[in-house]
Amino acid sequence: FFQSYAVEVDVKDASNATCLYAKWMMRFLINYETNSSGYQNTTLNLSSNVTHSGSICGNDTQAALLAVQFGEGHSWSVNFTKTNETYQGDFITFTYNTNDSAVFPDAKRQGPVTVVVKDTMPPVQLNNVFVCHNTDFFEAENVTQIFWNVTVQAFVQNGTIGKKESRCRADTPTSAPTVPPTIANVTTASTTTLSPAPTTAPKPVENPDTGNYSLKSGNKTCLLATVGLQLNVSQDKPLLININPKTTSADGECGNTTATLKLNDRNSTLIAF
Repeated sequence: FFQSYAVEVDVKDASNATCLYAKWMMRFLINYETNSSGYQNTTLNLSSNVTHSGSICGNDTQAALLAVQFGEGHSWSVNFTKTNETYQGDFITFTYNTNDSAVFPDAKRQGPVTVVVKDTMPPVQLNNVFVCHNTDFFEAENVTQIFWNVTVQAFVQNGTIGKKESRCRADTPTSAPTVPPTIANVTTASTTTLSPAPTTAPKPVENPDTGNYSLKSGNKTCLLATVGLQLNVSQDKPLLININPKTTSADGECGNTTATLKLNDRNSTLIAF
């Protein structure tokens, strides 16, 4: 797995009281154009040195802003708006700099590239902390933003972080932090195990069932896959996971030069091709 660092930001107001708090992990999968070999996948991780210049507390008339900067000219931010009773994420803005040759070797386009997506965070009761251990992701303009182990509270009252949690839909009260997602260092497929199955789970049958998966672009089918899938995870105790077509949903998108097929078996296992 690629190394990634947790980010913790504690924004203070004029009286030095906490007004915006967040701790989370994230990484970015980016498909960019090269000079010599068409398009190439790369992974951008957070470095150990992250700043949060420009973060704003917000108030009844001004949105709160959580902004971080990292690496060679990369930045990420999300703004929050509130009503009388709730707050929620509004827009996520991510800027990556293709001048960072360590991450974007042979990039055809040089300089910063900005992607803006709508945040799907639901309204959260004021004084509550929003928590989401399971992985969530946003896709736009050849960029997949991946988040996990998220804790955030905007418009903190009286400088005290709330004790009551509002959990995301993917979490359950007993959810454990997930294993960070990764992307294979080849362009054909990436495999992500979001959380290991219990060690007491029965061993899957030797051969996984074959599933038929498809994507549509408008009214036309743009991608077809007939495949049986089994994951063999190397850890302290080797883990076999068979993907069950009966409980697995297919999602993704077809573009002019790339297509993405995501299979989710509803047991916190996501495979993306």
